[in-house]
Amino acid sequence: MNQFLSNLLKGIGIGTANVIPGVSGGTIALLTGIFERLIDSLKSFNLTAIKLLFSGKFKEFAKYTDLIFLCSVGCGVLTAILSVARIFDYLFEHHPIYLWSFFFGLILTSIYYVGITIEKWDWKVVLSFIIGTAIALFIAFGKPAKENDNLIYLLICGAVATCSMILPGLSGSFVLVLMGNYQLIMIDAVNDLNLKILIPVIIGGVVGLIAFSHVLSWIFKKYRNITIALLTGFILGSMPIIWPWKNAVITIVGNEEITTGYDYFLPEMNIQFAIALVIILIGASIIVLTEKMAKKQ
Repeated sequence: MNQFLSNLLKGIGIGTANVIPGVSGGTIALLTGIFERLIDSLKSFNLTAIKLLFSGKFKEFAKYTDLIFLCSVGCGVLTAILSVARIFDYLFEHHPIYLWSFFFGLILTSIYYVGITIEKWDWKVVLSFIIGTAIALFIAFGKPAKENDNLIYLLICGAVATCSMILPGLSGSFVLVLMGNYQLIMIDAVNDLNLKILIPVIIGGVVGLIAFSHVLSWIFKKYRNITIALLTGFILGSMPIIWPWKNAVITIVGNEEITTGYDYFLPEMNIQFAIALVIILIGASIIVLTEKMAKKQ
């Protein structure tokens, strides 16, 4: 039961991250130590799992796919989306700088604790870290493409967006914005239940996620240090998106407002900055205390 509650709370963290613009649930999965297990569980949905399910061996199926773990994390994700998202909507509207400051402190400090899990630094690890940082920065400052409803492109959008959601430092919704199809998929198709658009995206997402989880799991096991360095770079490169002092660049598409980027600025030395700085330190302190408690256990 304690393990279930622990995974539930971690799922809430992942779900919370997914409702923050530009923040990846994969980052929280990595920071909470369940990233590799989550990937392994996802990749276990293969022909063997299907045979176990349809042959009525439900207990074996649950054990093979680590189903209890997935359900506990999944319940946490749904709980966060249905509850925390509402709180964040209010805070983003009325106190965005303070909320971004809290996340900035959390994630900035977490980069250090993820990085120190790398057992050996060599030129390959350093290069992976630089590449990860560069890719995340390119995505953070990239310009959105034009809308495209081509079948192949929709399949690719589904696969890339879903895989981005489990990669630390990358936001699936933000990637869709850059690919030019956020409005088409997340707003128009969802609201209108346009199956012509949604079905290719869902197929691409499911196939891409399962396939990608196999690749990522293999890479993580065979090249652990390089993979962690790459993912740490992703997180570092995504920090501009979490920078508290920025204004969203809004594009009007139809009747909807879509964030297509940010204008960044330096804070003024006033009471607001002082409060934000304290909040950043609080966020950082939470990570430090959590790590100390984990080491004692």
